[in-house]
Amino acid sequence: MNKDYSRLLNPSLEDIGAYIVEGGQQADVKLNQNESPFDLPQWMKEAILDEFKKEAWNRYPDILPFRGIKEYAAFTGVSSESVMMSNGSNEMLYTIFLACLCKGKKVLIPQPSFSLYEKIARLILADITAVPMHEDLGFDVEEIIRRARDEQVGFIVLSTPNNPTSKSVTLDEIRRIAEEVEAIVLVDEAYIEFSRQESAIGIVMEYPNLIVLRTMSKALALAGLRIGFTIANPELMAQIVKPKIPFTSSRLAEITLKHVLGNYKLVEEAVGYILGERSRMMETLLKFETLTLFESDANFIIIRVSDSKKVFSRLAGEGILVRNVSGYPMMENCLRFNVGLREENDLLLDTLRASS
Repeated sequence: MNKDYSRLLNPSLEDIGAYIVEGGQQADVKLNQNESPFDLPQWMKEAILDEFKKEAWNRYPDILPFRGIKEYAAFTGVSSESVMMSNGSNEMLYTIFLACLCKGKKVLIPQPSFSLYEKIARLILADITAVPMHEDLGFDVEEIIRRARDEQVGFIVLSTPNNPTSKSVTLDEIRRIAEEVEAIVLVDEAYIEFSRQESAIGIVMEYPNLIVLRTMSKALALAGLRIGFTIANPELMAQIVKPKIPFTSSRLAEITLKHVLGNYKLVEEAVGYILGERSRMMETLLKFETLTLFESDANFIIIRVSDSKKVFSRLAGEGILVRNVSGYPMMENCLRFNVGLREENDLLLDTLRASS
């Protein structure tokens, strides 16, 4: 006789689904996960592996990835005590949320935004204050400040540039929020290298309540290596890392980071290519009368079509995988696709034109 043990689980699981990628992760033209279209060059991979071969694979890495932390601190111009490296930025999201939230504590999340924020908050049984974006999917900063004050919110999450809307807040707006609200402010800069706005890393020492989150998965083309970083003032950092799981970053990740940062011109060239293609694609999409184009500040573009499921299926049938983001608030019939190689982008544009 099978017994039902569901009553013993976290009750919030009833309202949470497992993370899935609609359409899968394999396609001739894969534009659905905001990845870089450029892999690391073979010569760099070989240099990384040659160095990694000398490591003792039977030994644990450092409890915390101190060598990677030192590399990134030097790269960003802050002290090592202000930096933490993680197994992708998602690991640090869990760590930071565990450190800053608990049952009944309030977190403000602009909507729509990265789905993992709400998922972690619900698992912790925190109370969520959702602040809708403007109609153009831009941040409503005045409402964020007002609601945070009125509802005594203790934690605010700002994804900028924001996934899935591709809109940003300015550095001055981040300053305002950090100054005017009694809350810890987490600024997730996963797409900052593609943004017209300035990074908040330069002001973390001015604000004891500010945390900046970065990922190496997008502009640095290391999605497969899982490398993320958090930057905050040393006093705050010493507290928020207490829940962090030890030994999660491998020596391979640290070695790879060193080689990529040491050859950062390759990253800058890739970003320049992507921004050029973003501009070209948006100029073309503006001429399509059958869709609505939203301004982008990231490495991906959002369009609204008459029937997102139909267009998604049409693209998939041509071997082009994009993301249907219609399930997010305010994004009915919207599709998201990252900028790929020129020939991939042209195939997408041609298929959209034929579908209109």
